[in-house]
Order: sequence, then C-alpha cells, then structure tokens
Amino acid sequence: MDHSKKKENFLLGIWGIAAVATAGSLFFSEIMGYEPCELCWYQRILMYPLVVIYGTALLKKDLSIALPGLVMSGIGMCLSAYHYGIQKLPALSEAGGSCGLVPCNFQYVNYFGFITIPFLAGTAFILIFIAHVVLLKQYRGK
Repeated sequence: MDHSKKKENFLLGIWGIAAVATAGSLFFSEIMGYEPCELCWYQRILMYPLVVIYGTALLKKDLSIALPGLVMSGIGMCLSAYHYGIQKLPALSEAGGSCGLVPCNFQYVNYFGFITIPFLAGTAFILIFIAHVVLLKQYRGK
C-alpha cells in the first residue's frame, strides 16, 4: 500500500472517531434526553468541528488542513480528563457541583463503574490526538 493511501486511511479513521463521538453525544442528548452540563458543552464545541476538519482534510488529501484538529483534540483531552476527575475524584467532586443547570459531577451513565460520558469523549480525543501525531511523524515532508 502506498503512502498516500495509508495517509487517507488514517484520516478516514480519525474522521470516523470524530463522527462516532459526535453521533454518540447527540444520541445521549437528543434520544436519551440527557441534558449536557457546562463542561460537556465545551467538549462538544471541541469535538463537533473535528468531523468537518478531518473530513475536509480527507477529501482534499491534505493533512495540513487538519492542524487545528490536533490543537482542538489536545485541549479536548485535557478538558475531558478534568471533567472525568470531577466525576470520579472526591477532591475535585465539589468543584463540579456548581457547574450550571446540570452539575458537572453528575453521571448519567457509569458503565462498569468507570465509563462515563467524559470518559468516552476523552477516549475519542486521545485517539484522534495520537493518530494525528503518528500521521505527522510518518508523513513529515511527504
């Protein structure tokens, strides 16, 4: 497989992660009726454009278009980690109680005792960030 096809497949994978994360957040709010907290809104603000950013990079076959996605996914990782900490760490839990209409320490889902909505968002941001860094390292100057 040539380099350009590998790069396209990587971009398609990144786009797919962003698309699934976006669809998942819309499922939780629009289908399940879960009202997003303030930190969830910020994570959405960082995730939703990634579908367009990586989709455009994929269609144009140009990784440089996606550079804002690297920055946004990096910020999203940190924000999701903080939000998850608010939900799971007693020392941070009080900070999430006054987050807004829906407290940021509230857990709509808690699969297996650790998978919450910020955990899912954080996983997507981490995967996108790592895949983008791998792409940059492999295709620097190509």
